[in-house]
Amino acid sequence: MPGKFERKTFAQIDLNDPFFDSLKRDYPEFETTWYPKGVRENREALVFSDEYGLGAFIAMKAENEPIHLNGFDLPARSRLKISTLRLAKRFRGQRLGEGALGLILWNWQRQKLEEVYVTVFPQHTDLITQITRFGFVFMGMNERGECVYLRSRKNIDFSDPYKAFPFLSPSFSKGGYLIVEDSYHDTLFPYSELKNTFQEQLDIDVANGVSKIYIGNQWQVHYQVGEPVFIYRKYNGPGVKRYKSCLTSYGIITNVLAVKRNGRALMSFDEFCSTVGNKSIFPPETLLQKYQNDRNLTVIQLLYCGYFGSGNNINMDWLSNNGMWSSQDTYPANVQLSPLQCAAIWNEGGIDMANVLGG
Repeated sequence: MPGKFERKTFAQIDLNDPFFDSLKRDYPEFETTWYPKGVRENREALVFSDEYGLGAFIAMKAENEPIHLNGFDLPARSRLKISTLRLAKRFRGQRLGEGALGLILWNWQRQKLEEVYVTVFPQHTDLITQITRFGFVFMGMNERGECVYLRSRKNIDFSDPYKAFPFLSPSFSKGGYLIVEDSYHDTLFPYSELKNTFQEQLDIDVANGVSKIYIGNQWQVHYQVGEPVFIYRKYNGPGVKRYKSCLTSYGIITNVLAVKRNGRALMSFDEFCSTVGNKSIFPPETLLQKYQNDRNLTVIQLLYCGYFGSGNNINMDWLSNNGMWSSQDTYPANVQLSPLQCAAIWNEGGIDMANVLGG
């Protein structure tokens, strides 16, 4: 699915694209009032386009005013309002929606607003399923008959990494490294090589969403659900690897599944493929080869929560000099990082730790 998210002004977007037909039906004022006002105000939207035309349209704005619901009001707060979140039918149920929601939540986090909310008609069940999976809570109905769903920084559900995304629990006890070969890294974790401005971050395909699958061959793993993990890009090209292999990004563990241990299969190949789904970078023939030939096989599921960006990646030399790398007897993936060491890594990577940890 070629295509990418871009930021465009309303005036640059073709309102006659059939993509907008359902919005015009649901909101009669969309074409006559709301969109023309956005053009006059030079507002921008995030849009995804491919060879078939528009595939997604996201409009957001910061506000600080009450939300009027039937029977009561939510008091004014600093909020990100998702004015419009719409996917083309051909993408519904696919991972583009997850990627779009990930961009919205990253934007909310970066703006350091207290809440984020969206209104949606009850019949849009696919969207409701997606936003509730990512922690949005039903607050009530407005006078238009729309459901209002909201998330707050002050009430994050850390029992479920999806509901907490993109924040991590401040009570985590340890972290670790995930070692990824450079040939796979840039496909699995593409954002990590980008610049730091939000505009530059958009110039990429986000169809693969923010949930990721890593397939490793460790005999034992220490990762636990809810823990942070730092993505280490293992450089295999010419030159001194100590300065070119580096941490690029971080995520949160959502599941760890043993597939094979010491040559013994703990799940069938069909179960393995079903677990991996469409989130792996490996084609089916490679999965079969790994299943047949690797003595140990582990599936690690995670959410891609953030990245250090160009100029902030942390190389092996820094990790080693600061006592955060492995000894000769310890494989890097087995290193367990204390919360203080994790904080030092975030700080070195230019990440505002207070804006990473919720609560």
